[in-house]
Amino acid sequence: MIWPNTRLADHCEVITKGTTPTTLGHDFTDTGVPFLRVQNIEGGSVTLARDTLFINEDTHRILERSQIRPGDVLVSIAGTIGRAGVVPDEAPPLNCNQAVAIIRARNDVHRPFLRHWLESGGAQAQMRGAAVTGTISNLSLTQLGNLRVPLPPLPEQRRIAGILDKAEELRAKRRAGVAELGTLPQSIFLDMFGDPAANPKGWPKATIADICEVKGGKRLPKGEGYSATPTPFRYIRVTDLQSGAVDESALVYLKPEVQAEISRYIVNNGDVIISIAGSIGLVAPVPASLDGANLTENAAKLVPRAKGTYDEVFLAAFLQTSFARGQISSHVGQVTIEKLALFRIERISVPLPPLEAQHRYAYCIAAIARHRSAHRAALAELEALFVSLQHRAFRGEL
Repeated sequence: MIWPNTRLADHCEVITKGTTPTTLGHDFTDTGVPFLRVQNIEGGSVTLARDTLFINEDTHRILERSQIRPGDVLVSIAGTIGRAGVVPDEAPPLNCNQAVAIIRARNDVHRPFLRHWLESGGAQAQMRGAAVTGTISNLSLTQLGNLRVPLPPLPEQRRIAGILDKAEELRAKRRAGVAELGTLPQSIFLDMFGDPAANPKGWPKATIADICEVKGGKRLPKGEGYSATPTPFRYIRVTDLQSGAVDESALVYLKPEVQAEISRYIVNNGDVIISIAGSIGLVAPVPASLDGANLTENAAKLVPRAKGTYDEVFLAAFLQTSFARGQISSHVGQVTIEKLALFRIERISVPLPPLEAQHRYAYCIAAIARHRSAHRAALAELEALFVSLQHRAFRGEL
């Protein structure tokens, strides 16, 4: 079915970019009227949970044009372009900044349908094509109003929005499941071993220096870059340390001649990696699949002094506890950027439960990792299906 393809501005009032109150000499306040930014638009909704700013009632009245009404559709038009959300009917008085545009739909437009369309591939492509790129990408109100929207009859809009809402709910549940699995390792750690700050089970303690050698990684030789094609030599960067593990999906490769120059700076299965510059304190045990990979200068490796002293999965989990992170923060020095010196890592105090208990913990974590991997694969499939569903929906094929 082919639907009319009309300008957004023919069916909606594109109200305004917001205004930052400080340009008018007004300050933000601790409480008052919420002042929305792009981060307050999330998952098709408007949320006040993301570091919301506030303005007082007088400033809200002065910023009359950027006052938001219940039912308005908000869309980001600067920086992160095309994030959209519907303002709830029970929303309090709100304002927004200049990175957010207010779209006030007329009676022939179902707002959830419009929100879904704004986040669809077709609308996003139009916005990217129209955006002006300077320091940050910007979309003008005129460009926003000129977007071409396929607009079926109102009952069909409601039907399509309902289908997409249900599909999105499934995605949200799957994402929540993945996130919940991500919190389990620390919960199990505390349940098995107690809070290491209090050490209620009285485990013996050691410093990192007692049980590990702490060694740095190595930057690429000056003027050298990564290999454009896969080689046997992988290189672990700080950005590859994700959620307590090394994300192998985006690892870069080294040219053989470059790796030969830094061949001493590798990690081995059983080591633990900790970032020491930039994002400090990211941690991951080295799996067997990365034995012999090279390590960035912005991370260090903890190498066991003797086998049978600790389990690397346990040590990596300990280093992610608030107690360990507090020790890490207290040891960070600052020159031009924050950096964690290797000798300071050696001073970190570690409780050492019986090795058998540590191995049981590692076994649990491996099982969780398998479940999480399965959930991520299912989520990726759901995401792909949603994009396909979205594409068909706005082509009139549902």
